[in-house]
Amino acid sequence: MAFTPPKETNTGKVYSVTIGSGDAAVTIGGENVLPFHGFEGVVPNKPAIAFDVLDTAPVDWPDTVREVYAGVSDDPVKWAKHCVENLNAKAVALRLSSTHPDNGNRSAAEAAETVKRVLDAVSVPLIILGSNHAEKDADVLVKVAEVAKGRNCLIGKAQEANYKTVAAAAMAHGHMLVAMSELDINLSKQLNIMITQLGFNKEKVIIDPMCSALGYGLEYTYTVMERIRLAALTQNDATMQQPILGDVGMYVWKIKEVSASEEILPAWGAMKERGIGWEAQTAAALLMAGAELLIMRHPEAVAAVDAFINELM
Repeated sequence: MAFTPPKETNTGKVYSVTIGSGDAAVTIGGENVLPFHGFEGVVPNKPAIAFDVLDTAPVDWPDTVREVYAGVSDDPVKWAKHCVENLNAKAVALRLSSTHPDNGNRSAAEAAETVKRVLDAVSVPLIILGSNHAEKDADVLVKVAEVAKGRNCLIGKAQEANYKTVAAAAMAHGHMLVAMSELDINLSKQLNIMITQLGFNKEKVIIDPMCSALGYGLEYTYTVMERIRLAALTQNDATMQQPILGDVGMYVWKIKEVSASEEILPAWGAMKERGIGWEAQTAAALLMAGAELLIMRHPEAVAAVDAFINELM
């Protein structure tokens, strides 16, 4: 008698979301099974990886990753073009970190000009992120959404303190929206509901439940993401069926394990390989938890995770 492996089926599925426009557009989500369980259902789209690009030189990054972008990190246009032309980036995440009041306090008009220059330089999908200062982001992202009209960008991050303004700007100019909550499935669900009550299309939202690096609460992050994905699939919860974002690079490249030198901690091994491995391992864990979109920094870590995705697909 032939053996038929058991299969688990689900009543719900993740929304498909397309970021960008034209031939370079990227579509994520659409699956009706747990991550990479293509043998049980449909996984129509691969998870996507975007390269992190800052609008100002990243002086606080470890040399391991900062030196990779030497010669281009002084200009976000050159940086974005380098990622696309030389690193084969399929998407770019432009982080407007210099708009933060404590890190340059650049104006919304300056940020909008930067975004316009990057959009003119690259055709891949653009994720446009503020400085994570809720009040300043509300001002900056309104102007940014306007100049990016027609490019179907992913704008964020909308959070409880500014979601009304940011969501209205994204909706008015035809963009996707990142909805960020603080590692709590109930807060994530509540924010999604409040955004859709404004009239924003729930199928144009990306969930960012926040994340953490390996060794810094990754297990808790994994649990929250997994619960969101299970709610979407097994409970058919329409408020939780959006794709999930893992903002990996910004959390990994600030911990001591990726910046402590071999001279200080020789038992930890070579700093470069350690940092690349730390980012790749964190990203792989979030993919298994349910993330469909990652933002990463080191190209070697990106290559390792991309190979991991291809193998599992």
